[in-house]
Amino acid sequence: MALLDRSDWYDIARSTNWTPRFVAESELFPPEQSDPYGISMEEWETYDEPYKVSYREYVAVQREKDSGAYSVKAALLRSKFYETIDDAYLSVLKFNYAASIPGEYAACFPEGRMVRFSKAPSMRNLAAFASLDEMRHTQILLNFAHQLATMDRQFDWASQSLNSMNWVSMSGRHAMEDLLHSRDIVTTSVMLHLAFETGLTNVQMLGLSADSANMGDFTFSNLITSIQSDEARHAQIGTPLVEILVRNGRKEEAQRALDIGFWRVWRLFALITGLPMDYYIPLHKRERSFKEYVNEFVVKQFERQLLDVGLDRPWYWDIFLKEVDNYHHTQQAGIWSWRRTVWWNPDGAVGPAERAWLEQKYPGWNDTYGKYWDVITENAKAGREEQTYAIGMPCVCNMCGITVAAAGGTKWDARVRQSEYKGRRYNFCCEPCQWIFDIDPEHYADFDSIVDRLYNGEIDPPTPENLLKFMGIGVHSEGGVDASHLSWAHREPPQMAAE
Repeated sequence: MALLDRSDWYDIARSTNWTPRFVAESELFPPEQSDPYGISMEEWETYDEPYKVSYREYVAVQREKDSGAYSVKAALLRSKFYETIDDAYLSVLKFNYAASIPGEYAACFPEGRMVRFSKAPSMRNLAAFASLDEMRHTQILLNFAHQLATMDRQFDWASQSLNSMNWVSMSGRHAMEDLLHSRDIVTTSVMLHLAFETGLTNVQMLGLSADSANMGDFTFSNLITSIQSDEARHAQIGTPLVEILVRNGRKEEAQRALDIGFWRVWRLFALITGLPMDYYIPLHKRERSFKEYVNEFVVKQFERQLLDVGLDRPWYWDIFLKEVDNYHHTQQAGIWSWRRTVWWNPDGAVGPAERAWLEQKYPGWNDTYGKYWDVITENAKAGREEQTYAIGMPCVCNMCGITVAAAGGTKWDARVRQSEYKGRRYNFCCEPCQWIFDIDPEHYADFDSIVDRLYNGEIDPPTPENLLKFMGIGVHSEGGVDASHLSWAHREPPQMAAE
């Protein structure tokens, strides 16, 4: 018997719903999971996803993606590419594999909750495919990272970071647990599908893919491109959902969820994408600066998408735009100085040519961050490498878990913002992080940062050596060193011009 065309049956299948007779609707769809806003079932049944796919089509496309990715991987392995590539680029892979895998795995669970608890049948259908997507991403990333663990043990953090107490892993895990595991599925969808996947993944998936292709790493480039094609599909789950919220007088709640989710994810993406693009990728292989990618994919495209679904820009948009120019530069300086505490080898990469590029892309860089690196460079040239290492841990934010820092040199403006709750003082790096805490302190009050654990006795004794051990440094692998072994500090402008 001939198969029916999809158009003959798809609309019936995707919109199938049921009216419960043996239990109340509130039992089938508990409000604390399904819909705390009391929107009617009739409204949820108007949910119309923009991207439609059947299971047969889904499997065929995913099989083709996997075949292509694994074929490229096998070919590149035979070429010994990773044994000869620049060490700084290997740090791009170490950082991204270990940071991305926990996030992909964590995303399986909210998608599964949407399959069970969403009142919109079409949303349940899309979420089922999205859950399969996230599991595929987890598995393929683990597979690709595992092949490199025998070459460099730092790649083993792709598996270890999910459960480690490393301060970078903790900050990422705290954000993902907040957005993906601790809220109802409507709020989670706004945070995951709109703020996260629609708002920021293009910067990493498309921008970093281009840089990787320039490096000749077609394995990683092809891998993250195949992941992004999935993200682009299930990122759209949130669009009709937000339209329903706005239409039913719940714009304020949707806007708040967006504002929280976007900021929390921005703090992570500025590190996982900003540092590689502007520092770890060799200068002659950089496609564009991090700022240029953010301006294209976030400032222009995402803002337009928000307005299209009836939402506004986050209230802190001016703060965000300022951070696009500054934030990842402050974290580059901090992470490099505390490089012993991380599992990859950060590259200083601020020789004369790199500094000229940074000044061109970020006017004023030399008068701010350049002042900090002047001192580092002077110590490196004089053979005082021990003076380039920071000891212990800096002050970190009780919301994002990342160091409190700001532009140095002539524009030093670092400020610790503090809130009191139930007799405890909490430190924050910026106004949005403090705002997120203050609107729902009970939700965040029990989280202890790595610095809190130094003071509350969990890291005992609170020595630098024991701190590193607590974070898995020296256990899972050694901590980071400068990826270029400080060679950038010894280069002179004429030498760079000749190269």
